Amino acid sequence: MKNIQFVVLLLCTLLVTGFFSSCSKFTKAMSDPSWRVRDKAAQKYYEEGDYYRAGLLWEDVVPIVKGDPRAEDIQFKYAFCHFYQKQYLLSAYYFKNFYFTYRRSPNAPEAYFMNAFSLYKDSPRTHLDQSSSEEAIQAFQDVINTYPESDYAKRSNNHLNELRARLEVKSFENAELFYNLGRYKAAVIALENFQKDFPDAPQLPEAAFLRFKSEYDLARNSVYNKQKERYELSKEYYFYLIDRYPESKFVRNAENIYGNIEKALDNINKGEIIDAKEKDKKDPKKTTTSEGSAGESE
Repeated sequence: MKNIQFVVLLLCTLLVTGFFSSCSKFTKAMSDPSWRVRDKAAQKYYEEGDYYRAGLLWEDVVPIVKGDPRAEDIQFKYAFCHFYQKQYLLSAYYFKNFYFTYRRSPNAPEAYFMNAFSLYKDSPRTHLDQSSSEEAIQAFQDVINTYPESDYAKRSNNHLNELRARLEVKSFENAELFYNLGRYKAAVIALENFQKDFPDAPQLPEAAFLRFKSEYDLARNSVYNKQKERYELSKEYYFYLIDRYPESKFVRNAENIYGNIEKALDNINKGEIIDAKEKDKKDPKKTTTSEGSAGESE
């Protein structure tokens, strides 16, 4: 038992001693006035996978080594220090800066790709803002245009497909959200943009149906003098849906809604429908179900 305790105590002592020794070496290197000493220590930490300490040591070195033969290697690895620490926006910046500084470097193609890949790694899931995804798409396209025959172009293509699919989902989800909030005008516009921006998206039949339904619901919630025009427009969206996607699972529901549109137009032509706001005045118990619908009743 005593032997085990001794071994444990010895191991703990060695670990603590090693830790403080390591800290002492790092602190000594950080305070050394010679950038070459700091560079040498950073290189060692980098090779050991300690990108945090390597990055700290190179941080003050990068600005003062311009023109030195070591500058290229330092800047390239310094960008990777940020990437391996998942500081993707910083790594994107430093890889791009490296590329435009050392275009003739053998590392230039990789740096250009890593700029795009860093933006890709920073891009969030579909329910969040997709600005980084859009930047990454452009960056990957630049890689393909600049190095079309390289392996980086092939890898860029793979990531482009994923990012475009992600933007498709985000765009469609935004349109659905407008509809669910009762913002039918905004939903129609968002769905039309979706159809234009993603002509091969698998959600196109559903988008066509939802656009038709949005225009129909907009007409239903409109003031009397705008209902006929909007019902007629919703009919055009109906014909687009059944002509373009006749086998869609949404056709039956669309046909039912179309029947309602014909009845509404028939009543309007007979003068039997009055302003929805006038109806609300006659029936005080009736209230607008959503702020969005109320906002688009005109």
